[in-house]
Amino acid sequence: MKYFKFLVVPIAIVAIGMIRPAFAQKKPQQMLTKEIKLSKSALKDKIKGGWAGQTIGVTLGWPSEFVYQGTYIQDYEAIKWHDDYVNEAMTVFPGLYDDVYVDLTFVEVFDRLGLDAPADSFAKALAASEYQLWHANQAGRYNIQQGLPAGKSGHWLHNPHADDIDFQIESDFIGLMSPGMPNVASAISDKIGHIMNSGDGYYGGVYMSNMYALAFVNDDISYIVNTALKSIPQKSKFYQCIADVIKWHKLYPNDWKQTWFEVQRKWAEDIGCSSMVFHPLNIDAKVNAAYVVIGLLYGNGDFTKTLEIATRTGQDSDCNPSSAGGILGVVLGYDKIPQKWIVPLKKAEHRNFSFTNISLNKVYEMGYNHALMNIQKNGGKVSNDQVIILSSVPVAVRFEENFSGHFPIAREPLAKAFQDKLEFDMRGIGFVIRGYARKKKANAAHHVLQGVLYVDGKEVERANFPIGANHARTDLFWRYQLPKGNHNVKIEIANPHPDYEFVTVDYLVYDTMPAKLPGKL
Repeated sequence: MKYFKFLVVPIAIVAIGMIRPAFAQKKPQQMLTKEIKLSKSALKDKIKGGWAGQTIGVTLGWPSEFVYQGTYIQDYEAIKWHDDYVNEAMTVFPGLYDDVYVDLTFVEVFDRLGLDAPADSFAKALAASEYQLWHANQAGRYNIQQGLPAGKSGHWLHNPHADDIDFQIESDFIGLMSPGMPNVASAISDKIGHIMNSGDGYYGGVYMSNMYALAFVNDDISYIVNTALKSIPQKSKFYQCIADVIKWHKLYPNDWKQTWFEVQRKWAEDIGCSSMVFHPLNIDAKVNAAYVVIGLLYGNGDFTKTLEIATRTGQDSDCNPSSAGGILGVVLGYDKIPQKWIVPLKKAEHRNFSFTNISLNKVYEMGYNHALMNIQKNGGKVSNDQVIILSSVPVAVRFEENFSGHFPIAREPLAKAFQDKLEFDMRGIGFVIRGYARKKKANAAHHVLQGVLYVDGKEVERANFPIGANHARTDLFWRYQLPKGNHNVKIEIANPHPDYEFVTVDYLVYDTMPAKLPGKL
């Protein structure tokens, strides 16, 4: 998931002190169903299969990522693959593997601090990371860098990208270290997922990690997809979207494209992401999770077919086959992934992923050790040659909803640069101003602009705007939950500098009802 090609502006960010959100519940009570015995060799084979599957999947989707926006890859279009493709991808575009190396940031924290590592240790690791991030991840990282606690940095009032796909694509490791223990995966997701997401964006990671966990103890794809959904509150839109995919699969069992069309018709309208509302590119978690499930259900346990369908669904077409391939890789195990896919992977298993000192060969061992520790920590047993897992049925995490009652009705142009202040009037209940801070001279002395947001004459926020992608704020300013009606919005630069300025692009307007457009039925 790399968005930089599609953004109108460089990415930039702030911490907002607003309403304290209702976060997901603490670790749910385990509902023991049965003890499951698994040989250590089988456990390790499945863990390797999960890491291998997601790496293969993201590689396959490399050329088509975000090329197919609101459409799918036609059958006559070949998807590239050859015997040295993983090496080629890691050499030509190492940033492709953000699906993996962001996971590894959190894996390394567990390796260094143990299974009880606190949430802020993961937040600090993300904040200190050297790779570029986008959308919910970067908004969360900025919030942490600016002092917002880990439990709030992903909340939608502080993060306009909270429903985006970010946590969903980096939650794989959670399921891989929680074999057969979906509620354990949910508890870890609560700790890490709220660093960058909330609501449906958080649920994406919970759901994926639950599917991974269940894939260790059941090889029925339909069971895995359906049972993992129990971890998601039924009144959430994420649950309803995936339940629809399951329903449509039953109605059209041999036609994944019909189910794809049904997803587009009902669920493709993005209301949150400030860059993708009113845009065909969609990085909403639930829609892309629907594509993962389409790949899994219609692939029916066939690794090649699963990857191909998940890729052909379009949008985030590297991340979605990565998730589907990882989950099916656990079901099959490394040794049963077809050689077509494993041969190129083996040629690159020794190579460290970008921004890490961790290769696939190393994470196979790290993930295996973390799984053994997690099994023991949660009541299971580890002997010389087997493990006994206390497997449980998923319990729904706490209900969260982002952008409740907020409907985007317009995107108004600004396209202004200023060094003092900007002011405009709008009508609605919320807004997001897209923009960023920039240097006017490349050799300008270091300076961090501070912006002040006023709504109806009252100061509501002060935010810092560092220069540089890894410290920037994703959007200039935003505000939700305003009284319905007319509002005056003003931005002032509190510490102007002749070599620095704010640049605005546009602002997104929210109201309590969808826009009534001419000719709309």
